[in-house]
Amino acid sequence: MKILLSNDDGVHARGLKALYDALSVAHDVRVIAPDRNCSGASNSLTLVNPLRLHKMDSGFYSVTGTPTDCVHIGVNKLLDFEPDIVVSGINHGANLGDDVIYSGTVAAATEGRHMGLPAVAVSLDSFAPDADFSIAANIAAKIISQIQTHPIPSDQILNINVPAVGLDEINGVKTTRCGKRHQADTMVKTQDPFGRDVFWYGAIGKIKDAAEGTDFAAIKNNYVSVTPLTVDMTAHQSVTLLENWITQIQI
Repeated sequence: MKILLSNDDGVHARGLKALYDALSVAHDVRVIAPDRNCSGASNSLTLVNPLRLHKMDSGFYSVTGTPTDCVHIGVNKLLDFEPDIVVSGINHGANLGDDVIYSGTVAAATEGRHMGLPAVAVSLDSFAPDADFSIAANIAAKIISQIQTHPIPSDQILNINVPAVGLDEINGVKTTRCGKRHQADTMVKTQDPFGRDVFWYGAIGKIKDAAEGTDFAAIKNNYVSVTPLTVDMTAHQSVTLLENWITQIQI
């Protein structure tokens, strides 16, 4: 396959390089990634500044923009072919439950799907500085290769999370749904060296729904979690409910 590979940790991230190495064994892979860490960027676009591109010695391209920008510029302007699939990762840290809303890793995959391409996001459940991405990269490559014969529905992406354990400790692969977290902690107020107020986001919320079948449960039990995410955010189950009363409003 011809693969466009991006991420949100930035073009120098070890997870990106590990996934590139694993995918390049059997596929033609082009890397276009942000020039800096864009974690939490979600689906944001850079609209007030021009995007600048730099080709690195590795052959990777860095972009002065977000993960979404990288996919856009890759498909629309940079690549001399249309990719067969967009892959994003490997993220340094899991993207589970409600995290997928904010994740730049998931956003790059979502943008690929918006542009009519199959798309996959990959994350490793570890923030350790010396995290080993090789196992997650090889597992992700196997799953991605299967998409050639088992296409993803046109309104969905796959969100893959891999536990940070040895290969012999991984119990298998499970199809999962997103779990849920409690509300995140309040923001932390502190001061910079000049006495001016600055604010940091507090800790992420504790896990609220980690029942069997969720991505949280799979990772906790050392399974690779594969969650199909829909790009259509319509709450279809509520359309009829709304129709029962909203049509009564007089304009």
